[in-house]
Amino acid sequence: MKKEIIHLISGPRNISTALMYSFGNRKDMTVIDEPFYAHYLISHPDIIHPGKEDTLRSQDNSFETVRGQLLSRSFLTPYYFVKNMAHHMDGVDWSFMHDLKNVFLVRNPEQLIASFAAVIPNPTMLDIGLKLEWEIYDYLSTLGKACVVIDSGEILENPEAALGLLCAKLDIPMDSNMLSWTAGPRKEDGTWAKYWYKNVHKSTSFARQKTSQRIFPERLRPLLDEANKYYDLLCAHSLKV
Repeated sequence: MKKEIIHLISGPRNISTALMYSFGNRKDMTVIDEPFYAHYLISHPDIIHPGKEDTLRSQDNSFETVRGQLLSRSFLTPYYFVKNMAHHMDGVDWSFMHDLKNVFLVRNPEQLIASFAAVIPNPTMLDIGLKLEWEIYDYLSTLGKACVVIDSGEILENPEAALGLLCAKLDIPMDSNMLSWTAGPRKEDGTWAKYWYKNVHKSTSFARQKTSQRIFPERLRPLLDEANKYYDLLCAHSLKV
């Protein structure tokens, strides 16, 4: 049996955890949460995130070791869903993505930045990952590797249709179990969940959160202007429901 790896590349606050829970509800899927987080923190020592020490204790911080574990395809299910943050891919060899089913998840930058700033007050372009998402997408596309881009807004607007379209692009069957999950933490959550996943732990399906209506911090307007450029580039290739 050929085992496929679905590789999600997302920015933070993009409903990526909800999408991980959605795929994790499939019986044919094993999921893993941000396996390169510890490597990112070790290789970017100036980055201070909540629960940093817990993350470093919970994961191997060697990129090569974690990459080897992923590519070994030792999981028992037909499919493996790997949730990765784009900024965790900063400065690493992207060639491991060549034979994966790569999915790029994006979100309206104004909502993304406002939400992220509630945890990290002064985010940078590296923090939000949009430039890196575009650079990785461009790298893979130039090599002729198939990529899928999907906007979180499309999923929230019509979850069943959006997920059906995504599954079709990934050449896997749609599973209605993807449309809902049980509230609360899940076994696949990283140790950082208590800092970042409070809202999704209250959810049981894809739904817009009140946090989507946060007032945008004007001090971050230059970041938003730059982020919009990369968002528009990616959206030009995104799935439309």
